[in-house]
Amino acid sequence: MNKNITIRKSQSVDSFLQDASKHPLLTIEEEVMLAKRVQQGDEDAMKRLYEANFRFVVSVAKQYQNRGKSMEELIEAGNKGLELAARRFDLQRGFKFIAYAVWFIRASILAFLETSTCM
Repeated sequence: MNKNITIRKSQSVDSFLQDASKHPLLTIEEEVMLAKRVQQGDEDAMKRLYEANFRFVVSVAKQYQNRGKSMEELIEAGNKGLELAARRFDLQRGFKFIAYAVWFIRASILAFLETSTCM
C-alpha cells in the first residue's frame, strides 16, 4: 500500500472523518469483486476497498482513546490492520469484509498500545 494511505499523521481527526465520509459503502457485489481483484494483486482495488472501509478504523480507534496515545496514532495503527485484512480476506468463508476486518483493526491497535507502553 502506498504511503498516502497508510501514513496520515499530519491530518487532524476531523480531516480523517471528512476523508472517510467521501467514500460510499460498498454493495455486497462490489465488495466481492474488489476482494477478488485484491487477491490478484490489484492495488487500485485495494485502495477502493480501503477507502470504503476507512470509517470503521476511525470508529474502532475511538474506543481506545484516553490510553495515552493520540487519535491519529490509533488510526494509523488501525490502518495497518485494515490493510492486512484486505490482503488476507477469504471470500469463501462467507463473511462481509468489515466483519472480518474489524478483528485485524482491533488487534493492530491493541498491539500498538501494548508495544508503545512497554517502551
